[in-house]
Amino acid sequence: MRRSNCIMLPLKEKDRPIVKKLLEAGCCARCVLRFCCLGVQSAYRQSYEDTAKELCAFISDSESNECQDAAVLEQHTEDPPSKKIKMDAAETDVQSEGDSAVVPTVMEEGDAKPADSDVCAVCLGVLQEFCDEAYAIKISDVVKAKNYQFDTMVLSVSLPAQLSVREHSCWLHVKKEVREKSICLDKDDVIQVKEAFKWTMQGLVSKELGGVPVVTKISRQTEQFEVGVGFTHPETDSDCHFLAGICSDCFRPTKNKQFVSQQNVFTRMAVVKALEKVSDEKFLKKFPCPPTRPARKCIAQDAQCLHVSVFVAGRYNKFSRTLPQTPWVIDGERRMESSVEELIAAPLLSSFRAEGFNFSSSGREDVDVRTLGNGRPFALELLNPHRARFNKAEVRQLQETINQSSDKIRVRDLQIVSRDAMGHMKEGEEDKTKSYTALIWTQKAIDKDDITFLEETKELKLAQKTPLRVLHRRPLAVRERVIHTMSTCFLDTHHFHLKLRTQAGTYIKEFVHGDFGRTKPNLCDLLKTETDILELDVDSVDVDWPPSIPE
Repeated sequence: MRRSNCIMLPLKEKDRPIVKKLLEAGCCARCVLRFCCLGVQSAYRQSYEDTAKELCAFISDSESNECQDAAVLEQHTEDPPSKKIKMDAAETDVQSEGDSAVVPTVMEEGDAKPADSDVCAVCLGVLQEFCDEAYAIKISDVVKAKNYQFDTMVLSVSLPAQLSVREHSCWLHVKKEVREKSICLDKDDVIQVKEAFKWTMQGLVSKELGGVPVVTKISRQTEQFEVGVGFTHPETDSDCHFLAGICSDCFRPTKNKQFVSQQNVFTRMAVVKALEKVSDEKFLKKFPCPPTRPARKCIAQDAQCLHVSVFVAGRYNKFSRTLPQTPWVIDGERRMESSVEELIAAPLLSSFRAEGFNFSSSGREDVDVRTLGNGRPFALELLNPHRARFNKAEVRQLQETINQSSDKIRVRDLQIVSRDAMGHMKEGEEDKTKSYTALIWTQKAIDKDDITFLEETKELKLAQKTPLRVLHRRPLAVRERVIHTMSTCFLDTHHFHLKLRTQAGTYIKEFVHGDFGRTKPNLCDLLKTETDILELDVDSVDVDWPPSIPE
């Protein structure tokens, strides 16, 4: 009796020759769906056994019809049925007597072997062995052990580059069948392994994590948490190597990676690029079509968790003349025991449970320069924080913790900001102004009248060569800077205070002592005597960011 044709997979009559071709080539059940361009996500989410069973039924219907037609023909002829018809009937009997979930593979006569017990020739087992509840539990156990705080998650997957080669080979294998049957099918319509994996696993992982929503894309604007899974398959690593002989320009290491290993050159993007260039004829001469089945499945790497960075901004004051802004290391030796960035970062790293940080600020002061007034804007990028949500009261408490940890610094206006908001700190970097107070020494004795003319000097333009003291870390250049205003306060015959409002980036010390003539004009030239700077304070950094927070 003919088997019912009602199966759940939305496959069509035109798919039959493709399905059979793929099963014969050693494709797993889900890869068959992919090459049939089946974009119904629920089809991938059902168990592998059910999918394989339905594909068996789909193929068996076609073969049963062929057998019935042959039987009718036999009644009207004296010749015995062909050997092929006997084999087809035998295969149908084996399927009906054995496990109904077995996907048939056309073998040599008398050598029937179930395909679902073998590793898929295309996905290398990724869509067979790693798309079930057991693997979802393994992933979720890793996430739970890391103790992250998150509201949504993204599931990402990294696949061996050779999967692209094998997929291309399988596509060429079905291409002829597609043409012969006049079927409209394009390679770009084939569902990617990554997509099929995500469709299968996202719901399972979400369930194991208590129903946390799984989103499809990482947004820069939201607190995204990414769980990454990866696979390797050493047995087939060499599958890509023949492409280097055909498209060598696709596998050249970048300038910054001259000593990269040969294996690392064969990235997925490089392989895809090469496959786009290679002709079908050249490909088929170098790689088997269809691809051969491997003996072993992929190796799953440990799941990796990554939370997008959190950005914390504020302003800091520095009251010490022996505290660098960042760790001060010369010739491998540390010169100071701490720094501004470390004093600020330590409590934040602890509270956010972050794995690291990047510190940036609106300019920097020397180790012997204090930063007073409204402080200097700064921001910290906290890397892979395990906790990301803090309310205003908790942030205020963090600020207090920083301020109580040291009398050398003080932080104000501490707040969590977006990545995009970080750009405001650097906007108009050379156009903003800064104010300073310097204690000046003069070699020649002076009186009050000798320095009052400085207050009448406006918009003084300087040409400053890169100072000798920073030449080891900055390129040699001549920078034009402007001192907008100056005012003075006479102290004694050899000392006075000089207040300056300058263009950001002006080297104040070099303006005072001249730096052996590398800054022109300088205070020595203006006062007609040798001058030097004894103390320097930053009074204000005129950047309207981050927003002020009332105390």
